Amino acid sequence: MFSEANPLFEFRGPFGVPVQVNPSIVLLVLLFVAIGGSADMMAFDLLFVAMLIGSIFLHELGHAWGCLIQGVPVRRIVLHGGGGFCEHRHAVTAEQDELIVAMGPIVNLTIWAVAGLMLPYTSGGMVTWAVATLGWMNLFLAVFNLIPVMPLDGGKLFQLLLMRFTTASLATRISGAVGLVIAILWIPAMVLSYMYVGLVLFFIPAIALHWQMLRQA
Repeated sequence: MFSEANPLFEFRGPFGVPVQVNPSIVLLVLLFVAIGGSADMMAFDLLFVAMLIGSIFLHELGHAWGCLIQGVPVRRIVLHGGGGFCEHRHAVTAEQDELIVAMGPIVNLTIWAVAGLMLPYTSGGMVTWAVATLGWMNLFLAVFNLIPVMPLDGGKLFQLLLMRFTTASLATRISGAVGLVIAILWIPAMVLSYMYVGLVLFFIPAIALHWQMLRQA
């Protein structure tokens, strides 16, 4: 079974953070290889999925750094077929959580900026393709993660920022209402995205979760 309790393998990452790789990540690799097309494109497909997994790992490492810089111990980082998450060992304040949550997209934007600076100095061919792809991939991950819907970073940041100006209860209701609208519109938006752009995201926001937030259930 693909279970977080039984990782495919585990290693000690930067800052001494335990990193677990879920077996479901194998499905991600197989999916990209299966839809990649001809055998001639295999190297590009494998490089693409390697950069994607690496970018997700650095995103989660950004969250971990946001914890550690504030003295919050990190229990683990988990990478799986649908993305990843960073888990800290104890509860944090809203102010601490703002930095922790924001550091993931900030890392992706940093990679995008660095890739853009490197691109004019690449030699062409696969190197240029890899640097350009790494750049737009991380820009997409940053923008995607900043959508104000749970459990994405944007949903958490939106709620945390609202708490600076109103009560936690009202902030939860407002973020739940906004997330509910986005969650309802998500599926037709994905259909249009596939029809006109060919883009499919294996992520659907939970309507029930945002409804509970709106009702403060």
